[in-house]
Amino acid sequence: MEINIKNCNNLDEANITIQEDKLNIKFAPNGTGKTTVAKAIQFSSDDSDSSINDLMPFKYRSENPDDAQPSVEGIDSSTKIMCFNEDYVNQFTFRPEELVSNSFDIFIRSDAYKATEQEIEELVTNIKQLFTNNPEFEELISNLKELNSAFKLTRSGISKASTGMKGLSSGNKIEHIPSGLESYQPFIQSNKSVGWVDWQTKGHKEFSELSDTCPFCSSDSSEKKEQIEKVSQEYDKNTIKNLIAIINIVERLGEYFSDDTKEKLATITSLKDGLEKEHETFIINVKSQINDLIGKLEALRTLSGFHFKEGERVTEKLPSYKLDLAFFTHLDSTKTQEAITSINNSIDVLITQAGVLQGKINIQRREMQNLVEKHQEDINGFLSYAGYRYQVQITGEDNQSQLKLLHIDHDEHLSGGNQHLSFGERNAFAIVLFMYECLAKKPDIIILDDPISSFDKNKKFAILEMLFRRDASSCFKGKTVLMLTHDVEPIIDTLKSVRKQFNNQVSASYLRFNNGQITEQTISESDIKTFAQICMGAIESPRNGIIKLIYLRRHYEILDDLGDAYQVLSNLFHKRGQPIDTREDRNDEDEYPEMGEEPFSSGCAEITSHISGFDYDSVLNQLSDHAELLSLYQQCQNGYEKLQVFRLLEMPTENSVIKKFINETYHIENEFICQLDPAQFDTIPEYVVTECNKYVSGLAGD
Repeated sequence: MEINIKNCNNLDEANITIQEDKLNIKFAPNGTGKTTVAKAIQFSSDDSDSSINDLMPFKYRSENPDDAQPSVEGIDSSTKIMCFNEDYVNQFTFRPEELVSNSFDIFIRSDAYKATEQEIEELVTNIKQLFTNNPEFEELISNLKELNSAFKLTRSGISKASTGMKGLSSGNKIEHIPSGLESYQPFIQSNKSVGWVDWQTKGHKEFSELSDTCPFCSSDSSEKKEQIEKVSQEYDKNTIKNLIAIINIVERLGEYFSDDTKEKLATITSLKDGLEKEHETFIINVKSQINDLIGKLEALRTLSGFHFKEGERVTEKLPSYKLDLAFFTHLDSTKTQEAITSINNSIDVLITQAGVLQGKINIQRREMQNLVEKHQEDINGFLSYAGYRYQVQITGEDNQSQLKLLHIDHDEHLSGGNQHLSFGERNAFAIVLFMYECLAKKPDIIILDDPISSFDKNKKFAILEMLFRRDASSCFKGKTVLMLTHDVEPIIDTLKSVRKQFNNQVSASYLRFNNGQITEQTISESDIKTFAQICMGAIESPRNGIIKLIYLRRHYEILDDLGDAYQVLSNLFHKRGQPIDTREDRNDEDEYPEMGEEPFSSGCAEITSHISGFDYDSVLNQLSDHAELLSLYQQCQNGYEKLQVFRLLEMPTENSVIKKFINETYHIENEFICQLDPAQFDTIPEYVVTECNKYVSGLAGD
């Protein structure tokens, strides 16, 4: 796909090619706009939480006469995109009890698992359909839950703070109006009693002290003050509200109760003086049966393979789901019997299919176990190869499975990860868990914004291996991935060093930024060369003679060949009319001796064998001609050669960082030219040697 990005942050325009079903590596120095490219593509999707307008360039935020707007063309807005970047890492929270939330959905619910899950669902669908779009069943369960929750139990009985007790503890004062308040009967027993009590008590409390006049009708109320006050003493809005709620719910469930239970509940809700101990005991018994019935109905409504534990036989377990009203005496009514008969009949049908259901559940468990073992092995293998002293374990039954963290020196699970893992370790975990999240959510495009640049070489490749070098169903292989990086090493690895392992799954390119424009330059295997090859290629090209001499000296440097030819070139670039020999000892004046005629001639001859027509004095005159060097600088077609000529111009700069960059020319090159002696400094990581020791020990044992 060809993507065109315009007016986003520092980019006026960028044209990016993404090959589908491949790893697309885009290499560019810092400051090019890689993160802007990643965000622009990410924000172009409807799924994004951010708007493409957030990338409006600052130069257009004050004045924008041409109405330039951020835009991305080439990607449909419905394209599902997931991006691993700094924002993802920053929002990634290691939970106290598990490394990542939704462990089951991410690690276990694969496509194969979902297919088996659907087959089990089809077998139990007749039972579950009884609850689907069945208003009567839904209302029954809802009413049972409401009555059940109205009475909270404690060790000593029913909690006085539960809504049911608050409504019944003082008796039914709607039916039994306290003496002296009979005149208020029409209001107390109306369907607006709660509102009336609230209205009456508020008005009395707020205004009765102001006057003997009634605050509602303005008539003299001095003789009725005690009666008015008694209303607020006897009645409370919340108590009346709770009482009415209990009465209503008992009435709605009336047909589902046995005649005896219905009669006793009617008596309890009509008591004049509140509940006695025997009434509370009766309510507890009713609540217990309701609670048991709700549990069985909910189990049937959500019936799945998870309801059958390891080792349980379906044929033996299914009959236990049937409902027998002999054990629900408070709910033993014709109405309840009608409701449960259809449920029991559906269970009987399912029992005839128990063998098929058993087989599907066994398949589901094997798939789950295989996935658990595979994911643990893959992640722990990655952690080991990358040198991390941690492991993971997926624990918990069925859909309660969680990804836990372990340290190899400790047997118990660690709480979360933030307090144990280093910054680099958290990043490594984050990118691996990001991969599994992508596998679960299946985005169309996966963006990796500089995912591995901060890791050392071995960890970089361990991450690449984890992300791209396993079965396609378990990693990013064969998926459309855009990796933006300022690290050339992934390109060297995937296109050259171990290219066969990546099996033509990689497309690489260089992003060149110039005057607000990004253009793309394809990188192939043949473009990856040693610096010695680069130097010799430049020497053999039709370049300017001075440029060729620069590359020739670099060629000798990288070979550590400081012989006659190198000495001549060094003198030449230091613009010495009389060459010196830095291989000799300094004299008393701390100066090197002059270079002898024989080594000088030998050096010139060797240079001539590479660059015909070389003449020391002629080149020295050119290097001493400031105007000619300026002209040469302008003719250079790339930044690398420009910096080399810039050094020859001896133009001063006070910026020490820029000076170092110019003097060393290109920071990546230094890793190839200069390094610590690994034998002296022993730079090989201990865990690599340990793994080698294990392998050698195994061979010795054989």
